[in-house]
Amino acid sequence: MRPNGRKILVVDDNLEYVDMVRRLLESRDFQVSIATNGKAAVEKVLSDIPELVLLDLKLPDIPGEEVLNRIKEIDKDVAVVVVTGFGGEEVAVDLMRRGALDFLSKPIENEVLFGAVKNALKIRDAQTEGRQYEKYPSLDRFFPFLEVRNPLHAISGALAIIQRRSDSKDDLLSQSIKIINEEVQHLNEFVQECLNFVRPPNSGRFVEVEINEVTSVVINIVSHMYESESKEIKIVKELEPGLPKIYANYEEIKQAFLNIVKNAFEAMPEGGMLTIKACRQPGSPRHIELVFIDTGVGIKQKNLESLFNPFFTTKLRGTGLGLAICRRIIAERYHGKIHIESEENKGTAVKIEIPVGRRLGDNTRSEE
Repeated sequence: MRPNGRKILVVDDNLEYVDMVRRLLESRDFQVSIATNGKAAVEKVLSDIPELVLLDLKLPDIPGEEVLNRIKEIDKDVAVVVVTGFGGEEVAVDLMRRGALDFLSKPIENEVLFGAVKNALKIRDAQTEGRQYEKYPSLDRFFPFLEVRNPLHAISGALAIIQRRSDSKDDLLSQSIKIINEEVQHLNEFVQECLNFVRPPNSGRFVEVEINEVTSVVINIVSHMYESESKEIKIVKELEPGLPKIYANYEEIKQAFLNIVKNAFEAMPEGGMLTIKACRQPGSPRHIELVFIDTGVGIKQKNLESLFNPFFTTKLRGTGLGLAICRRIIAERYHGKIHIESEENKGTAVKIEIPVGRRLGDNTRSEE
């Protein structure tokens, strides 16, 4: 999610409530505007498109349901959270079908409001990003995956309502909600990996990137993601200082390394050692060599040649796109090389070569 300062429109004719919400949201650095009736709300959406609307159902001129419809006609990317104190539970499901992302009943605790705002903006960003891909013909075969996103977001929103209104002491219900959340998250990650795999060339800003810095960031991220496993995995860094920078999209190269380190952690469920080496390639100062070596379960020889094939996976919950994305980034985007050596029950080594000072689409090499 992007930093605060994002635009939120509060639509409600209760001035005391509006003032309270404004102060709460502005304390978190959101930009807040106010509309006390439906007509003013529609005009503000037209003139100064907000990213999120907190919409009361009971307005003095236009029903909230109609305001929701008009907002979506103006800009379908505007996130809407319905807020009411008048028995709105009966229409919550219908409003979510019309495009609302969440539903809150007054009075609302501060943290519940902040949580709903954060979640709605997160869903809105994911939906907006998904639509950015639709203009690329190369994504035709992935449209079914894009279409999955909207119902997944609707499920997430509906589940958030169920979770808030359910009895937390009901263990079976709590476990069921947890399972649904995990499955929705897994499907969302799968769709995102599909989008990452087919991300069109020349997307994103290219800058000078320090390989050692990216590597350290990735290790920190994965250590938090696999907090319990991290206690049993020793990480050894052999990073040559002063390595020349590469010209790359920072987030893209981070994603490639992240996929590799995640695979290493998942290959060592009982613990082990991950060694990461980075140095100038011997005999070729124009290349940096990185090696990720784990002492995990290893890979069967018959599977080695299929590792970079999209959707090929040996994991029970894998998508089969992690290494395919790595190869696309390293080999196709940066004209580098990626190679995997592994032996079952002994571990895996992923070797990467990346040219220094080479720009996307430029087939010439920089001067030494």
